[in-house]
Amino acid sequence: MLIFGVPIQQIYLYVIGIAGILTLFTLFFGDAISGAFDADGFSAVLIFSFFTFLGAIGFAMEQTTELNSVLILLLSALSALLLDLVLKIFVLVPLSRAEESLVYTEQSLNGRIGKVITAIPEDGYGEVLLESTSGVISKSARSLTNEGIKEGAVILVIEAEKGSLTVKEYEPLFKGEIK
Repeated sequence: MLIFGVPIQQIYLYVIGIAGILTLFTLFFGDAISGAFDADGFSAVLIFSFFTFLGAIGFAMEQTTELNSVLILLLSALSALLLDLVLKIFVLVPLSRAEESLVYTEQSLNGRIGKVITAIPEDGYGEVLLESTSGVISKSARSLTNEGIKEGAVILVIEAEKGSLTVKEYEPLFKGEIK
């Protein structure tokens, strides 16, 4: 079948190439152009992926079957829609949820317990290590009472502001509570 004098197989190849490049571009620079395509749960990655799948399936079916080109286009569109749905449910949604769980705010550090890894001198700054579910956080810290805190001491974060912490030495209620 010819469309505007160009064989349908060649059009499918053009669609694969253009949509594939745009899909990769969107994956790397998606935040910059997300507002132009995101609407009601659709994203630019899904739109461009749909056309990539459509072109690939259409080209393969044109090469391997004797079906009518219109029927091949319809089957390709349905298959691409199904693959896009699988991509969204099993890849994009879990990835979007994973990104949100790794974020912390300075206010969320208040009340946490950590250890001093660089001694905090009187009227100076040292460094503390706080453990969390997403990893460890290392922050500069100063003493609440402006007294020195030795390396290895367990501390309690009193306040987090402007990238540094105000801490005091932690005194557990029960022996053996914190090691």
